[in-house]
Amino acid sequence: MPTRLVILTGASRGLGAALAEQLLVPGTALLCLSRGRHPTLATRASAAQVQLEEWPRDLVNSVAVADEVEQWLRTFDPQRFAEAVLINNAGVIPTVGPSDGCSSVELSTALRIGLEAPLLLTASFLRATGAWPADRRVLNISSGLGRRAMAGSALYGAVKAGMDHFSRAVALDEAHRADSGRGAAARIVSLAPGVIDTDMQAQLRAADRAGFPSQEHFEAQHANGLLASADDTARRILAYLARPDFGAEPVADIRTV
Repeated sequence: MPTRLVILTGASRGLGAALAEQLLVPGTALLCLSRGRHPTLATRASAAQVQLEEWPRDLVNSVAVADEVEQWLRTFDPQRFAEAVLINNAGVIPTVGPSDGCSSVELSTALRIGLEAPLLLTASFLRATGAWPADRRVLNISSGLGRRAMAGSALYGAVKAGMDHFSRAVALDEAHRADSGRGAAARIVSLAPGVIDTDMQAQLRAADRAGFPSQEHFEAQHANGLLASADDTARRILAYLARPDFGAEPVADIRTV
């Protein structure tokens, strides 16, 4: 029977797909939330004897998805798992350039998927597992763009900066909960994964330089082989997630640890 429960968003491609593949370890029960299914994950999970559920969900509908996940978590015996993990990885970049070049629908979609959904899923996860004796961890995949303003990335940067600050505050809430004798604290980290060779980087390189003056910088990183692979980054992220001091710093960068 699985002893570790992991919930992962954005698992069908890019970094999320690499994370999903590397989470296929015996003893794991894995729930993946993505608009589409990973093409080979179910077959791999069966071969690895991992309990897998793939829910095709659009995180634009974040309230409904978060409520569904909470009800699902409440079906488990609180004693079942030794570890419970939520990885908020899903995110989208709207049209690269000034925010007034995007439609309201496009901006709202990016905010809902990138910030609203992680906040709601984290709250649902913490509520549903609050009485569990499991080691509970929340990992939010952030970005350096949330810590350094860059023209043409206002919306994406705001989403990731919001994720960072949310993680700081939740870490304080959980510490206060433990100090007040109301149960063990869940640990949370907002982790910047560095620059990765994914579709998102390709989108930045293809942007119109008139609205994204840093486009040349991203082209140079790619040309000079400075992008990490999704597989290597996923390995480093999961190693960080497993660290005994996970949560000591609620905002971190994989390149400095």
